[in-house]
Parts: sequence; C-alpha cells; structure tokens
Amino acid sequence: MPNRLIHALSPYLRQHALNPVDWYPWGEEALEKARRESKPIFLSIGYAACHWCHVMAHESFEDAEIAQILNEHFVPIKVDREERPDLDEIYMQATIALSGQGGWPMSVFLTPDLQPFFAGTYFPKEPRYRLPSFRQVLLAVLEAWQNERSRILASAESITRQLQASLLNAYPGALTPQWLDAITEELLRTYDWVHGGWGGPPKFPQPLLIEFLLHQAWKGNAQALEVCLHALRCMAKGGMYDWVGGGFHRYSVDAQWLVPHFEKMLYDNALLARVYLHAWQLTRDPFFYHIAEATLRFLARELTHPRGGFFSSLDADSEGEEGKYYVWTANELEEVLKEDYPLFRSAFNIRPFGNWEGKTVLQRALDDHSLARQFGISVEEVETRLERGREALFRYRQARVPPATDVKVITSWNGLALATLAEFAWFADQSPGGAQGESQMLVGSLEDFSLMAQRDWYLLATRKAKFLLDALGYPDLRHAWNDGLLSQEGFLEDYASLILGLLQLYRCDFDPTWHQAARTLTEAMLRHFYDPQHGFFDTPSAEGLPFRPRQVQDNATPSGSALAVTALLRMSALEGKTEWRTIAERSIEQQAALIARYPHAFGQWLLAADLALTPSQEIALLGRSFQDLHPLLQTMRQGWYPYAVIAASAFPPSPESPALLHDRPLQDVASAYVCHHFVCERPVSTPEELHALLNRPPSPTS
Repeated sequence: MPNRLIHALSPYLRQHALNPVDWYPWGEEALEKARRESKPIFLSIGYAACHWCHVMAHESFEDAEIAQILNEHFVPIKVDREERPDLDEIYMQATIALSGQGGWPMSVFLTPDLQPFFAGTYFPKEPRYRLPSFRQVLLAVLEAWQNERSRILASAESITRQLQASLLNAYPGALTPQWLDAITEELLRTYDWVHGGWGGPPKFPQPLLIEFLLHQAWKGNAQALEVCLHALRCMAKGGMYDWVGGGFHRYSVDAQWLVPHFEKMLYDNALLARVYLHAWQLTRDPFFYHIAEATLRFLARELTHPRGGFFSSLDADSEGEEGKYYVWTANELEEVLKEDYPLFRSAFNIRPFGNWEGKTVLQRALDDHSLARQFGISVEEVETRLERGREALFRYRQARVPPATDVKVITSWNGLALATLAEFAWFADQSPGGAQGESQMLVGSLEDFSLMAQRDWYLLATRKAKFLLDALGYPDLRHAWNDGLLSQEGFLEDYASLILGLLQLYRCDFDPTWHQAARTLTEAMLRHFYDPQHGFFDTPSAEGLPFRPRQVQDNATPSGSALAVTALLRMSALEGKTEWRTIAERSIEQQAALIARYPHAFGQWLLAADLALTPSQEIALLGRSFQDLHPLLQTMRQGWYPYAVIAASAFPPSPESPALLHDRPLQDVASAYVCHHFVCERPVSTPEELHALLNRPPSPTS
C-alpha cells in the first residue's frame, strides 16, 4: 500500500512511496500530528543520486521491524534536499553541531516545535563502521524522549538559538585590491601541483575558484593561468570526467581524480562547462573547447526535458551497483575496440584486473604525442582512432541499463545552465573547425548533438529560457517543477541564478525581453529576500521553519547571497542603479573577514568581489539595424571580456532595453560607446577601434 509520498513532486520521495515506513512529506499534516501526539519527528533528508541514501533505504526503510518502530513512536518525514534547500541548510548545520560532521543521508530527530536534539548521517542496519545500528539509535532516542524529555527540550532550544544567532553574524572587512591579492596568493599557495585542485580526498572540482583565478589570469597573472590550466587538464583526463559520454561526475573519492562518486549533477556540469569554455576563450587551445562542448552535449542528450528545462541529475547506481554503467572489464574493452584495443590499452593503461574493484575506470595515461611516437603514427591518426573507439564504447554502453534520472526541474540549477548555454551559443561559431551557420539537425529531436552549430545551441538556450519563465511561475518564481507539478515558492538562489542566466542570454541575442525579465526578477529579489540590517536571506520568510535561513558560504552549489550580489553588480552596470551596487558592496564587506579566512569555501563571493573591484566595461552598441552592427558584434565575439556588460539595439532602443542604451544619439554609422566604470570614451565605429578599447587592461579600483 503506497504511503503519502506517492503523489510527491520529487522523484526521490516517490522512491520511498512503497516503504513500510509511513512517511509524510514536510508539511502541516505531519507537523500537526507531531504536536497533537507529542511525538518526536524523525527527519530523513537525501536526494535521488545519493548512493548511501539508497543503501540506508534498502537496509532500514524497507525493513518491517524498523518501520514499526518509526510508525508507532515517531512522525517520519522524508525530504528531498534539492527540493527543500532551506530545510537542508538548517538541519545540516544542526547535524554538524550535534555530531561533528555532515552529509547525506541526513538523519535528524526534532521536537514537535522543529528543534533538533539528535542527528547523524548514515546508520547501518547492523552495528559496523564504528556506528550503532539504526535500530539501536531509534530505541535510544525513544528512551530518552520518554524519560528525559525536559532535558531534551532544553537542549534543543539552546541549539536552535545558537544556530539562529550564528546565521546573523557579520565578519566585516575592507573591500580593497590588496585584500583580493592576498586571497589570490593563498589560493595559489595551497594548490596541489601533483594531482591538481585543492585539498585531499574526497576531491571536489571547485569550478568557482578556477573561474576566479581565470579572471586574474585575464588581468595578467601568469601563475593563476598556470594553475587553472593544470587543474582543468587533470580533471579532464577521465575518471571524474566521463571520457566516453561527456560530462563530469560529482567528485573523486581519491586524490588522482580516478574513481568518482558516479552521480552526475546538472549544477556541476553547468559550472564546469563554463569554466572550460572560458579557458578556451583565454588560450584558444581546442582541448578546453572540446571538453566544454562534450559536457553540454551530455546535458542536451541526457538531461533535457522535451519542453526545454534540464533535469536535475543521473543516479550513481544502476542495477543496484554504484558506477556499473560507467566501468569496464579488459575483455569488454578488447571486444568492443578490436584493432584499436592496443592503442587504448596504452592510452588508458588498461590492466587485466582493472584499476578499481576489478574493473577499469577510463583515465588517460599517455597524451596523443606520446602515443604517436609509441605506435609510429601521426597525431591526427591517434585522434581519429581514439574518437572512433570512443564512439564504439558509447554505442556499446547505451545498451546497458542506465542510471535513473531525477526528472525534476530546479530553477536555480537551470539558471546556471542557461548562463553557460547562452555564452556557448554566443561563441560557438568561433569554435575550432569554424562550424558556422545552421545545421540540418532539428533541435527539438535532441537525437544527435555531435554536429550542433551556433544556431542550434542558441535555439536550445532560448527554449530553456521560455520554459523557465512560462512554467516556473514568473515573476513569483517557484523552486521546482515536475510534469506540471510546482513546488513551494522560490528561494534566493532561484531568482539570482535565473537573473544571471537571462542576462547572459540577452548578451547573446540582445532581445530586450530577457533583460526586462531580469530587471523584474531583480526588483522582486530585493523585495522578498533583502534585509537592510542583515543582508540577504535564502527564504522570503521563516514561516514553517524554526528560523529564517541564510547560507553565506558555497556548498555543492554557489551561495544564494553571493549569486544575488553578482546579479546586482551586473544589473547596476546595465541600469545605472548605484543603490544596487551599494547593496552589493556592503554585502561583500559584511563577510570580507570570513572570506579571507576561508577563501576555498567562498568562490562565488570572490567572483563578486573581483567584479566589484575591477572597473567594469559598459559597452553600448547602436545602429540603424543589427545588420549595421554586425562587424562590431563580431569583434565582441572574438575575445573574452569577463568584466564587460554589453547592450545593443537598433535605433531607437525599446523601453525594455537596458538604461545603458538610452539617451545616446544615433551616429551616421553604427557606433560603440565604451565606458570604464561609468567614464565613457568617445564613440567608435570600426572593429579595430573597438578592439583597442576592449583590450585595454583594467586597473583595480582602490
């Protein structure tokens, strides 16, 4: 008999609909039951692609004895952390405070007033890993609730007060170039030159830190460029990067990026594709372009809803085994690759007994030039044979049972992906090989993304933007959508991410519709989430929560507050709204000391601070028609200008266009007005003049 989760929006919750546990979704029915019956709440938080969430579900939540204890003595609530990041953030902080560590599945025990008093992560069915069994935990909590309730209630209230107070702390500091330079030096000093990235295993890709250092490289920091290119090459060798099908797994369990946690998340791939694209824009090395393109092809092929939104993730498991879809035996590889197997054996150091649990995770060991020398063939022949083999492996792998797809569409993650997709569309015809024009493929079929041209990527981006605005409740956004079902009201990260995505799409086609939507969302974001005393909060209110949360540091996704600050800086430059810039700068200053102390956890804040400290390039292009503007626009597309905001229009600009375009006279020829931090040059009309102004190195503001 299905429980209440059978009609949930979240596929993760629906996975538990046939458990013997009488699960409730988070909501008034469950909370009222806990208050009425004076029962503790067992809150289980996880997500669809989480391997250990599945393990605990099979071991404990499908067990009749465990279910009986939960059903009789607790109010069991199941939450998808991706659908409710507010609950995840509140109770993750509680879990860390109570147990010393966090993670998923998250297992939290609450009073009927939603205050946490005991927490952990995964608990096994039987005692092992130095952990008590889940049954032991339940019985111990139940005994304490029955015999020591007054102590539990007092402790829970104290913990809740401490957590709430910590969220309101400020760590003020001066926002100066010297502050940013010191942070840059710390990131360079702590970089792992052996394997790439930062820190030890498990190793996360940190695209925001790489993006920040790429910006410093654009300004002339040679060591920052060296670090970025080394990190990107290390991660793209394979293992964490899916060499066969494109796209990145969540993280590496080792220091070498070899064995991943095999889930694939939309947000990781959106952020990583963008940073590889920027590395290509900075270096014009086709290797980085191809990784970005392959990653976006993976998103288009495997995570795209027919109406245009991107799904959330692919599971780590298939057929009950983590990574089974992605790993190989030596015999399989030899059978599929045939005459190309010796080349692959050397390229990937394939051994008879594999490199992980008897199987092979593909990771490049030799580069193309080394292989060419070893086999006495040209580099071009190596590339041809490797690509032929990759295609054969891809076709073979498609016959396997694939990992499950979490089909909910999350606004914030789609905003991140929209920004990357739109920027890729803007630069696609500058790609290696120069594929231009419109291919014969119909984007709506999504069958073959191997030959996509600029027009196809652009159509995919616009379809995504239209879907998000039509289906997710614009202008009062919702956080998630699944086959017509909408979740609760949107969070700060939803507004901020979608604003940034729409601005990038406006920069791609200069349709004022996108800018107008971004401006409307900016005003709504400030109205719903900004508090002049404390800054940004993640939710519009504290209704139904123990307190109103706000996450300052980045976690798996960028901080909503940092994204909001970045959006305000971009919008203020387009609209001339100095009050928006003031809010952004004040927000950064309120956290400056904390950012300097723990820079590895504040990548999006570093990007925002860098944007605030580096004079912006405000570029307005006006002509009688977009055809007249074409040579100037082509000049813009031939370089990467991370500090530029760009607006363009045929004269006269519409009222929905950015203020940057207004009150400028029409020249005899199409013209570009280039301003640096609101100080403007004389208008120029030739690509050569525009190129000279765009490539003038900025100097930081003091």
